[in-house]
Amino acid sequence: MLKVMDWKNNARGHKFIASFSGGKDSVLALYKAAKVGEAVGLIVMLEEEGKRSRSHGMPPELIRFQADSIGLPVYTAAASWTDYEKVFIRLLRTAKHNGAEVLVTGDLDIPAHGCWHEKVTEKAGLKLGMPLWDMNHREAVEEFIHLGFITIIVTVNVSLGMRESDLGRTLTHEYVKELETRGIDPCGEGGEFHTTVIDGPIFKHPIPIRKCEIVKHGEYAFLPLELDRMS
Repeated sequence: MLKVMDWKNNARGHKFIASFSGGKDSVLALYKAAKVGEAVGLIVMLEEEGKRSRSHGMPPELIRFQADSIGLPVYTAAASWTDYEKVFIRLLRTAKHNGAEVLVTGDLDIPAHGCWHEKVTEKAGLKLGMPLWDMNHREAVEEFIHLGFITIIVTVNVSLGMRESDLGRTLTHEYVKELETRGIDPCGEGGEFHTTVIDGPIFKHPIPIRKCEIVKHGEYAFLPLELDRMS
């Protein structure tokens, strides 16, 4: 059990690679880990075609712009769900070769046993760090906002209480209260929504974005983002 409890603190005094979606949880985990350890890169998995990130459907150029603003290199590769684990481990081993000792993720509710990230880090010879693990959801999102991070809603599941009109909204203390009133987890941990972070204390400059036309697919609605080169 001691090994599991170390998840929250494993980045302390170590170099780490951070699993990065561009959303609030991965950004907050990166921020907290970088306060006690040294970030050496971000790891981002892409869909098979390499045109969007696997987690939040972000275009690679937007992710690279985030990474450049943060000041970290990106370890990235395209993969199907079939070979996802193999490719992920390969990236972890490359990061280890370049000095990483720990993989940091933004997970809050990973079970103590049977953790996928624990399995892949062991295979790659890394430790696992999860600064947000087992954290109260309201406290996590309130800390994120209080620190000055700016993030917008880019994906909603309308079958879980979210609305198409939520797309593009900025996560604020008032909005968090509204979501809770509607019975929605303020962290979206039930898959209610995903976010993209566009500014905050780890960014050298804000991310210029252009909101594209909303796309609907089944119970989901998406707000695609592109870099606004004119900003």
